[in-house]
Amino acid sequence: MAIYFFYGDEEFNIEQEINKLKKGLDKNFLEMSLKTYNNPKFADLISILRAQPMMFGKMLTIINANDYFTKTFDDKEIKQIEEALADNSENSDIVFVAELPRNEGKKLDSRKKFFKLLSKYNAKEFASIPSYKTAELENWIKKQAKDLNFEKDAVLQIIMQMGNNLREINGELEKLRLFAYPDKKITKKMVKELCISNEDLFAFSDYLMKNEKDKAILEYRKLLEKKYCLEITAALQTMIRKWIILKAKSTEYSPFELSKLTGQHEYVVKLNLQKLKNTSLKDLIKLKQNLTEAEFNIKSGQALSPEDEIENVLRKTYD
Repeated sequence: MAIYFFYGDEEFNIEQEINKLKKGLDKNFLEMSLKTYNNPKFADLISILRAQPMMFGKMLTIINANDYFTKTFDDKEIKQIEEALADNSENSDIVFVAELPRNEGKKLDSRKKFFKLLSKYNAKEFASIPSYKTAELENWIKKQAKDLNFEKDAVLQIIMQMGNNLREINGELEKLRLFAYPDKKITKKMVKELCISNEDLFAFSDYLMKNEKDKAILEYRKLLEKKYCLEITAALQTMIRKWIILKAKSTEYSPFELSKLTGQHEYVVKLNLQKLKNTSLKDLIKLKQNLTEAEFNIKSGQALSPEDEIENVLRKTYD
């Protein structure tokens, strides 16, 4: 048996680590051998830890445990947890997971007895890579896409366009891999053409801000050549959230501090601040609300045509 403790604000790396453990399970009996629990009550937690695998080989138990780090177990409870972990079956792996919000600088309280207990086992922190640590991000990208060959500056271009969101970067790598097939070389030009960038989103939103809706819709249709409409709005929502932070905090923080807050490269922060100069915080918030409305209509099945739903929302923005 093995006990694992994965925590931090880079949920994509946590997910990948858990996927490695899942590979050791019998695919024919996943329903029986893979269990996930969200902050079970203490009595249930003890029962889960003492559960024995059935006849289906190895068992993997994932316990999302964020709530355990905001409460306090008494000494008696800690002792029971410790004993249950020590007695765990040799055919059972247990993973405690504590995912933190991205780019908020939050940490688990390492003084808590529960943290100290889990730290005795296979504990690993998965922290997001700051956008200003380009060398570290480049190494991650090259390792993640070790089957690909990158032209000089192609990896840096990915970082400039995508920031430090590893899940989004991984999705773009898959797109680049398919586009390059059967060749494995990725060029800077390919990244610019295929991956949605800050510039793409800025061109799109910039026309909206100027009330040039026809041009904004034309840009939106160009984006549809790269991604499905909900992927576009998801990317735009993420970007607008960062723009709102930049707009609201630009007088209080330096570009370097804003870089850490938004997960954007410092150079990108400076460019965005310049482009947002004549855009009001109120308009950014309204745009975000309108896009949220469109997403809800699509996901709830109220929209007959998802693409048209987004266009209709864009047309009414700032009326």
